[in-house]
Amino acid sequence: MSSLDGGEEKAAEEVAMTMDERKAKMEQLRAKMRSSTKANRASLIEESTKAKMTVRDAARLERQRKLAEMLRTQAEAEDRGEDVERQKNWEWTIEENDNWEKKKARKARRADYEFHDDAHAARRRYKKDLDLIKPDLVAYSRQKEVVLGLAPGSLAKSGSSSSALTTFDPSGGQVVPTAEQRMAAESFYRDANTLLYADNKPTEDAIDRVVGKINRDIDKKGKFSRKRLNEDEGDITYINERNRVFNKKIARYYDKYTSEIRASFERGTAL
Repeated sequence: MSSLDGGEEKAAEEVAMTMDERKAKMEQLRAKMRSSTKANRASLIEESTKAKMTVRDAARLERQRKLAEMLRTQAEAEDRGEDVERQKNWEWTIEENDNWEKKKARKARRADYEFHDDAHAARRRYKKDLDLIKPDLVAYSRQKEVVLGLAPGSLAKSGSSSSALTTFDPSGGQVVPTAEQRMAAESFYRDANTLLYADNKPTEDAIDRVVGKINRDIDKKGKFSRKRLNEDEGDITYINERNRVFNKKIARYYDKYTSEIRASFERGTAL
């Protein structure tokens, strides 16, 4: 009997050890699940934050980063006793500097937003439209090759900008242009005396560009609003622009009836 009791006790101890191991393993699994849940939540919060960041916020952060880099560079240059602006100017070529000066001068000319006359306004509009034009230089070179009698693709390869109608052979003799070249030249180089008209058929892309430009102008004109400088503000009786317009409409119809009452309130003699 004693041997049987000892075997049962040993079996019970083995079962108890097995349960302890199972509990420990369960705790490990629960700890791993909690850490995984925490990591997933942190990743979800990070992705949600990135999704909420707009283009404007990204641009603001980029400006702040560039400002921090510039300030750090200036501080390091001051510690070394160097001129930051002088080093920065060494990075620009003469052509880039000339383009920058032209851009500043053009910006200064366009800074005059006041209305002078119709011709000035039309010229400003024309200059702004020129900035949006992207000419098709390939098609232009093809037309010019026909006019000059050159081989197809010669202007595109060489980048020549010659506008001469006649060409010259190696012996020095001048080659007389053909009738086809003369007609092409007359069509290509038109002036006030040219009788050719309405013979150009624009492409679908060109038509789409014109329609898109007109639609953008219409939208911009519909959203345009300017403050009239000669407008008499008077007393501030509004909290925003919409309320100001509403009060102005009300005053247009009821001021003639309430002027005496308002005057009494201002004098302090109202009943």
